[in-house]
Parts: sequence; structure tokens; C-alpha cells
Amino acid sequence: MATDSGNPGGEPAGSKPVRSARSAGSVDVKMLELLVCPFTYGMLKYDSQTNELISERARLAYPIRDGIPIMLVSEARQLPEDD
Repeated sequence: MATDSGNPGGEPAGSKPVRSARSAGSVDVKMLELLVCPFTYGMLKYDSQTNELISERARLAYPIRDGIPIMLVSEARQLPEDD
């Protein structure tokens, strides 16, 4: 029978809380590096105040819901034009 040799306490591997790189209200930096705007294919910036990914080129803000970026143009908020 196989034993969990990496866990000296003998507790099941999933019994301790595990912290991920992303916490509530933030985005995993590695994931952000991989994502691009689906409209312009340009870089995105994370806005922690609005919890959105911003495409400055498209003037769109993509929402993040429950830690998941919603990368649909139809769900994005149009940003006001800079004068």
C-alpha cells in the first residue's frame, strides 16, 4: 500500500490550507503576463481599485469575477476617452 512519504505527520495531503499566489481581489501575476486583450491582442494592466483588467488601446475594462477574468468584449466596460 502506498504511503504519503512527503507528509511526516501522516495527515492527508489536502488537510492543511494551501495559499495560492492569488488572493481574493487580486490576479495571479503569471496569468496576467499571459493574457492579452481579445480585441486588440495588446497588453493588459490590472486595476486593483476596480478589480478589472484594462486595455488602454481598446479603451476597455474587463471585469474579474471570483478571481476569474471575463475576457469577453461584450462583458467589458467602455472607458471614457482621455481629452
